[in-house]
Amino acid sequence: MTFGSRTKSWRLHGGLVVTAIFCSAAAQAQSPAVVTTPAKAAAPQNLQQVFEAAWARQPEALTLPSRRDAARAQQSAAQAWTPEPAALEMGYKTDRLNRNQGASEIEVGVSVPLWLPRERAQSAALSDAEAVALESRTMAAKLRIAATVRDAWWQWQRARIEVDIARDQLKNTQQIAADVERRTRAGDLARSDQHQAQGAVAGAQAHLAQAEASFSAARQQLQALAGVAPVAGDIDGGGVEQDPSTAMSLAETHAAVQELKDKVVVAERSAALTAIQSRANPEVTLTTTRDRGAFGEASQQTFALGVRIPFGGGARHHARTAQALADAMEVQAQLGLERERLSAEQEAARVRVEAARTQLAAAEQRASLARESRGFFDKSFRLGETDLPTRLRIEAEAADAERQVALIRIELAAAISTKRQALGLLPQ
Repeated sequence: MTFGSRTKSWRLHGGLVVTAIFCSAAAQAQSPAVVTTPAKAAAPQNLQQVFEAAWARQPEALTLPSRRDAARAQQSAAQAWTPEPAALEMGYKTDRLNRNQGASEIEVGVSVPLWLPRERAQSAALSDAEAVALESRTMAAKLRIAATVRDAWWQWQRARIEVDIARDQLKNTQQIAADVERRTRAGDLARSDQHQAQGAVAGAQAHLAQAEASFSAARQQLQALAGVAPVAGDIDGGGVEQDPSTAMSLAETHAAVQELKDKVVVAERSAALTAIQSRANPEVTLTTTRDRGAFGEASQQTFALGVRIPFGGGARHHARTAQALADAMEVQAQLGLERERLSAEQEAARVRVEAARTQLAAAEQRASLARESRGFFDKSFRLGETDLPTRLRIEAEAADAERQVALIRIELAAAISTKRQALGLLPQ
């Protein structure tokens, strides 16, 4: 092939490559682009969704599958025929470095550890107890996260109600100020009344700004837990939990109590296993040896069976046993204290719910009377029968009554949520 033909060949190949690149680019332009960005999490709309989002981000939830795998592997290991895997032993002996008369010896053996009496059964019992304790520990962690989420959720609802009330109060004072300004221009009211009305508007604006700042802080705290900002929906439609109206006491099935009860079982079985493990595991060794005394001699093969029995642990074993018993006693004491604490907490939550219901009934009655009085004084103010200070005072009393009703409703819902928390119930 000549140089000119080589040049034409390279040009032909280059043209084909460029054509393929342009065809590929055109095909990609015509086909829809594949977006690989992760899907954005949907904004939670109620307490249960916020809790689920918060729990999914916790280290306990992320590591739970691996911990369950470890527990199953531990159970399988406790059911094995030997406490540890068998070991292979190999050795080689020769006189090649000194006399070099042809002596050699090859030794190969297998060492198998053995369970101590009742050690296998106790190990299986301990691994089963640890698997159960893992689930109760996870449930207790869920309940602790639920307490944090509930506190942040109701703090956010309180702040949201404050914002709504502040906006309504600002709207009402602005209407009063507009009416006062109109009547001032008409000569019905003095200029000092207009200043007083404008001052009330300024105070309402300041209160709204403070309420919005508190609402933003509470929202950020809730977003830090759930990973995404919640939607400010209707409180009655997605935030109120059902009140366990029956006189139920879940002290024994409470997640915190169950966690400690399972810890007690684990500690007791660990102490029982430690008492059995008074020495290291014995071993059975099967060895074969093939040796030769000198050059020209026939090789001889022998077999040996050996048993290795360690002595007792003495003071070390006594220290481990005493420590295991102390751990079991400590967990049992914690269990008794936790039962007493939960009983007191459940009774306090029940009283708080009843008190909130009584307060709500009284606040609703006061708000109803305040609304009627506001209507009466608003009409008389428009007719010129009531002065501005009285009208502003009535408006402030009505706004305070409405604010009290809204906040007590939140407090009642929060009290019910606290009661469910004390009973060990997750958000719903």
